[in-house]
Amino acid sequence: MEVKERVFNVDEFWRFVCQPENADKYFELINGELVEMAPPGGEHSTIAGEIYHYFRLFDPERNLGTPTVDAGYHPPAGRDTVLSPDAAFTGIERAPKPFPKTWVPVMPDIAVEVKSPNDSLAELRRKAAIYLQHGSQLVWIIIPDQGSAEVCRLDASGEIQTEFISADGSLSGDPVLPGFRLELSALFS
Repeated sequence: MEVKERVFNVDEFWRFVCQPENADKYFELINGELVEMAPPGGEHSTIAGEIYHYFRLFDPERNLGTPTVDAGYHPPAGRDTVLSPDAAFTGIERAPKPFPKTWVPVMPDIAVEVKSPNDSLAELRRKAAIYLQHGSQLVWIIIPDQGSAEVCRLDASGEIQTEFISADGSLSGDPVLPGFRLELSALFS
């Protein structure tokens, strides 16, 4: 992961990534600094797509909210951070209307990060903290090489709590998507 030196805000970041020379590159913005990432691999993309698919199957009419893949989100009041979860779900009451063509000005209710071989769990946990501190209720860190996941959420005192989900476990969408369950085995079969 390469960090660029210049400090950007969300509008400058949008203009930067829309330049033709950046068309095939992947970036996030963390505290005003550009972070260039490797493009996701096949396994990574397949898992993110599957999670999006399960969100859509659970809520086909989009009555509960909007699922996305690789969309950029920034905190409502934050102008120096844009994260692109691999998959996400934003509840109808928080989703902007109309859904923007640029960055989404709210963190998703559920953010999903799929660990790539070049990611460290520490990096993904740092991103989980950013999501949670800015409005996300759940962050799922999917760990393909273990067939497992970590679920991150804030407790009543605002501390981040992490729960390990083994390969034979499932992810719950509660309280964002009441009744939603996704068996990890469905992602790794």
